[in-house]
Amino acid sequence: MSETDLATDRLAALMARGAAFLGCETAIICGAMSWVSERHLVAAVSNAGAFGLIACGAMTPELLDAEIAGTKALTDKPFGVNLITMHPMLMELIAVCAKHGVGHVVLAGGLPPKGSIEAIKASGARVICFAPALALAKKLHRSGVDALVIEGMEAGGHIGPVATGVLAQEILPSMASELPIFIAGGIGHGEAIAAYLEMGAAGVQLGTRFACASESIAHPNFKKAFFRASAREAVASVQIDPRLPVIPVRALKNAGTEAFTAKQREVAQLLDEGKLDMGEAQLQIEHYWAGALRRAVIDGDIEGGSLMAGQSVGMVTREEPVAEIVATLVAETRAALERRR
Repeated sequence: MSETDLATDRLAALMARGAAFLGCETAIICGAMSWVSERHLVAAVSNAGAFGLIACGAMTPELLDAEIAGTKALTDKPFGVNLITMHPMLMELIAVCAKHGVGHVVLAGGLPPKGSIEAIKASGARVICFAPALALAKKLHRSGVDALVIEGMEAGGHIGPVATGVLAQEILPSMASELPIFIAGGIGHGEAIAAYLEMGAAGVQLGTRFACASESIAHPNFKKAFFRASAREAVASVQIDPRLPVIPVRALKNAGTEAFTAKQREVAQLLDEGKLDMGEAQLQIEHYWAGALRRAVIDGDIEGGSLMAGQSVGMVTREEPVAEIVATLVAETRAALERRR
């Protein structure tokens, strides 16, 4: 057997657990990106043998219902839905997923509220949650989640404070034997995928690499901004008021980045004046990001909108079909495993 054949078999063995869990050929998840991860990109990812995720974001149950139906019309392969835990209609959204027989639901944006995990599992779906620390990973495992995503601060969009490589070293050795764990944040090349698989990961999740795929509905201006950017231009937002818990967001620096600072000051003042409670304040911040991201992704406003991108953006240099992206990542991972032998 040739070295290439051995590497192919090794890759299949390393991805077997994750692929079986997701029900796809390749244990690569396309991370849910609001306004980007809709039916066309999700279906293309799943049709390419990887795993697509619908980004529900701030959708109403009616909109999610239509998006799932639209995705099912474009693919007969498995895909999942990403739900935000602070959504005021979370349980209704879970019911929509159950109605359509969605097999995997990802809960993001904080600890799952009481009853949400049980409601998802009652439909036969599997629950995936994000774990930004070992203690939380253990807590989620005890709560009954079926898999975890470890996402480091190199990722785009909402991020935690710890780097992907540190989280992987902290969590994989003690948790990988317990349940499937997928690694996310800063991954743009198969070399990194090979490394995390050999550390015990069941698979990986990428977002930035897929945002500029041919099938992505993102505006041409949005994609061009990615092609021009380097890793250091994807910066994390700054929290200006310690009373206002703002989850940092990584995006390409532009005028919209400065506008967010002004938005925080505005919300903090409303808190001071007693015109908002903390829950409403946090929702206002979330709605700001949703609107700013839409302006960039859909309208092409790359100055005033939010260009959410991970630090791997420097490796995104051209528009490619999803199938080509997946094939390239698999080939790079296989080649890395072959070199390691």
